[in-house]
Amino acid sequence: MMRRFNVLERPLRVRTSARRSRLKATRTGDIHRMRKILPNISRLLRTVRHLRSRQITNRIVRRLAPAPHVGGGIPALRSPSARWQPCRGRPQSLLSAERFRFLALEAELAASRGWNDATLPKLWLYNLHYFDDLLAEGATEREGWHRALIDRWIAENPPTEGNGWEPYTLSRRIMNWVCSALSGFPLSEQARASLAVQARALNGTLEYHLLGNHLFANAKALIFVGAFFEGAEAERWLQRGLAILEREIPEQVLADGGHFELSPMYHALILEDMIDLLQLEAIYPSLLADASQRQRWRECIGMMLDWLAAMTHPDGEIALFNDAAFGQARRFADLAVYAANFGIAGTREAPRFAALKDSGYIRIGAGPWVAFFDVAKIGPDYIPGHAHADTLSVEMSFDGIRLVTNGGTSTYALGPLREEERATFNHATVEIDSVSSSEVWASFRVGRRARSSGLKVSELTDGGEAEASHDGYRFLPGRPTHRRSLSILPERVTIRDRVDGHGRHELVGRFPLHPSVRQAKTSDTGWRIETASGRTIVATVKGPVQHRIEEGHFAPEFGSRQIRPVLTWRASAPLPIDVTVDFEP
Repeated sequence: MMRRFNVLERPLRVRTSARRSRLKATRTGDIHRMRKILPNISRLLRTVRHLRSRQITNRIVRRLAPAPHVGGGIPALRSPSARWQPCRGRPQSLLSAERFRFLALEAELAASRGWNDATLPKLWLYNLHYFDDLLAEGATEREGWHRALIDRWIAENPPTEGNGWEPYTLSRRIMNWVCSALSGFPLSEQARASLAVQARALNGTLEYHLLGNHLFANAKALIFVGAFFEGAEAERWLQRGLAILEREIPEQVLADGGHFELSPMYHALILEDMIDLLQLEAIYPSLLADASQRQRWRECIGMMLDWLAAMTHPDGEIALFNDAAFGQARRFADLAVYAANFGIAGTREAPRFAALKDSGYIRIGAGPWVAFFDVAKIGPDYIPGHAHADTLSVEMSFDGIRLVTNGGTSTYALGPLREEERATFNHATVEIDSVSSSEVWASFRVGRRARSSGLKVSELTDGGEAEASHDGYRFLPGRPTHRRSLSILPERVTIRDRVDGHGRHELVGRFPLHPSVRQAKTSDTGWRIETASGRTIVATVKGPVQHRIEEGHFAPEFGSRQIRPVLTWRASAPLPIDVTVDFEP
């Protein structure tokens, strides 16, 4: 019997086929999405596994806890025995009553957008809330602007709302208001009331989720405001701050005097904090510390000064390892004078040779050369936020002028520029297979970490040698390891790179030059460099590589980027590979 065709059957089959196609597409899309998500989950796990339990619990508490109670009266003032003397060298940032310069950017405090203007960089706004200009050069000439600005801040920043009430901005502003008042700029009753409210807010939001330099700044602010006021509440602030620093100073200041986040910039900031504490103790005698505690602070400051001297180029500015930029912290020369004002005597000069093994930096001087070698960890495992993927990078000065430099830091803002500035290719070291030696990501995150080993250091009569290796590329096929050795002599600097492992890999070695270099050209055997002073340096490369000059960027300050030449060698070959570069005047 012939089967009759039902006109409804074909559409049903079409719909069934379409449903199957959609289901297949959905499954395929899910697979692709999972392939994208899984690496990010793995990276996150590699990052958070190093956190301390208190950091994790504090993050949860901060999300769930109500805003701290900030009400109360104005505590009485404690009588100081001397005036505050600021450290010299802080640049002016208040240009007119409403115009500011931070991070190489000038802008006005607009009435319409105010203190939380979303069109301006977040870090710029933080600086706006710090009130650093109260202690800047020539501050007394701007007292009228400062008074009006403090009144405006109080009126336009209600408690616990906006950038100005974040714990770090609170800490910096509390410090500046207190020190300014102690220097002879009396705070109005309204300002003192606000200062007490700010102290209560800070006391309820200490940054245990971050720790490190943030918690140090929180504790220091509590000490200063607790000493400035008197009474039971002020005493609680003071004692809490002192208790935190009693724990944090031994942890954050390493045995060689370096700050444990391994950024010369943050080291200088913490060093100024330590000298500030010594001055506060002199203003309020016996309030902060007994004789043994004062002696420990003084010894700590002395070691930190020695460390900073060793990490300062002949031009007087810091070496640019990890997050570092000029203008954010005081220079070594200014901090040495500041310390001397409080009895930490002696004009410290940069040593010719220094092996800072606890922090992982080597300085070697020989004739016209000064070289810095990074053999450090990226920082404390639980707080690597200011780390760059710069392991085994070098910086060099020649005849007192910078020659080879790392990239510096122009921004903390999340995005491609921040990722670029933290990446290995922005530093004077070797990159393998176009990935970084440490897994830096987002603005302040690190997953996989390079670890150095096998350090050997020798001081010679007329120079020095150093070598070390790192395992930051062990996750790649063939498990490559990079070993670098330096020989610094008056007549020559020799840098040898050896990469061991298996299989074929893409290697790039970079020597980014300072923008002051007049000219750099390739030659058959390497490069010819004309320095800022007109001297010629010949760099010779040996090994199975091609060499060229590429374009890079240098960020000496936040908000500033300059184009500069980068001496580059490249190799695509099976491991092991040996490459040597000699720099000769």
